[in-house]
Amino acid sequence: MINRIIAFSIENKLLVGLLTLVLIGAGVWSLTKVPIDAVPDITNNQVQVITQAPNLGTEDIEQFVTYPVEVAMANLPGVVEIRSVSRFGLSVVTIVFEDDMGTYLPRQLVNEKLAVVKEEIREGFGHSFMGPISTGLGEIYQYTLKVDPAYQDEYSAMELRSIQDWIVRRQMAMVPGVVEVNAFGGRIKQYEVAVGPDELRAIGITITDVFEALENKVVGQMG
Repeated sequence: MINRIIAFSIENKLLVGLLTLVLIGAGVWSLTKVPIDAVPDITNNQVQVITQAPNLGTEDIEQFVTYPVEVAMANLPGVVEIRSVSRFGLSVVTIVFEDDMGTYLPRQLVNEKLAVVKEEIREGFGHSFMGPISTGLGEIYQYTLKVDPAYQDEYSAMELRSIQDWIVRRQMAMVPGVVEVNAFGGRIKQYEVAVGPDELRAIGITITDVFEALENKVVGQMG
């Protein structure tokens, strides 16, 4: 059989050459159409729960944030593995589900459990939320804000956090391909309003009016 193929190829060189060119052309065309990356995505089916608590150290994050999240997510159906990372001001819990559960069902299950998690985490110890839909091959870019040594004394940790939240974060969010920008560290600027009851009564304003005015002001700035 092999001898016949060799003999046929020798006797029909032009036909064999044309077939070879057709195969090469078909291979090149297929290469441009196959939706496979150079590095295949082998990431498992996972959902991340992120909690930011700038005032807590690593041990407190692990005890009061990470552990309650892990316990709440352990009984979800289809869970294969739960792993976590606790660091200063940040907790990341990764829940790995079975591959045949799809993408959105695990996120729905985790979202339902988040209501329970928020009740178990003490007030002021951070707010838990799900991370965006991404894979292990997604690019993660970490950066820090540093001040030029000549202006070191002019910017505090609170001012750097304000610059990050109101300037850098908004600019980064507009970059194509950026799904989410998370910030941690520094001190979040807060405003305190001291109310004088006697002065409010004198001008006919109630404490509810003050709350509504502040709420409308904050909503207006966020919009």
